[in-house]
Amino acid sequence: MIPGDQCRVTVSVDAPPAEAFRLFTEEVDLWWRRGPQYRHFGGDLALVAIEPREGGRVFEQLGAEGPVHVLGEVRAWQPGERLVFSWRLANFAPGESTEVEVLFAPAAEGRTRVTVTHRGWAAIRADHPVRHGQAVAAFIGGMGRWWGDQMAAYRLLRR
Repeated sequence: MIPGDQCRVTVSVDAPPAEAFRLFTEEVDLWWRRGPQYRHFGGDLALVAIEPREGGRVFEQLGAEGPVHVLGEVRAWQPGERLVFSWRLANFAPGESTEVEVLFAPAAEGRTRVTVTHRGWAAIRADHPVRHGQAVAAFIGGMGRWWGDQMAAYRLLRR
């Protein structure tokens, strides 16, 4: 692993792996936090969705008929086990992307340990606007906190 390349967040979810996967993918708009820090279009009208298949889009749409911002593409779709998708912010140049891997592992008492690893940051140049001028450690720490906020909301989603 290259230093500063990835962040990782793990949460425990009160659901078996198949249900935890379903909640993560089908109910993403319910747990994905709102506001300009979390959504490209910022406000309450933006919908976040994942198309349920390899090659499907991870996207945000402003209202039912509004513009679409594609955040990434599903690279692995293994219900109840693993989801992998590319990740692109609006200020990424063509060919720039990172990768998000989500693992769903059975845990005690019918729970699931969900681990999100966001990797590929070492390939994004040090002066890229996405880094907001931060040093590598500060930026990766901030990304970990960002995903931590997201996973805290996901963990609280009720079946």
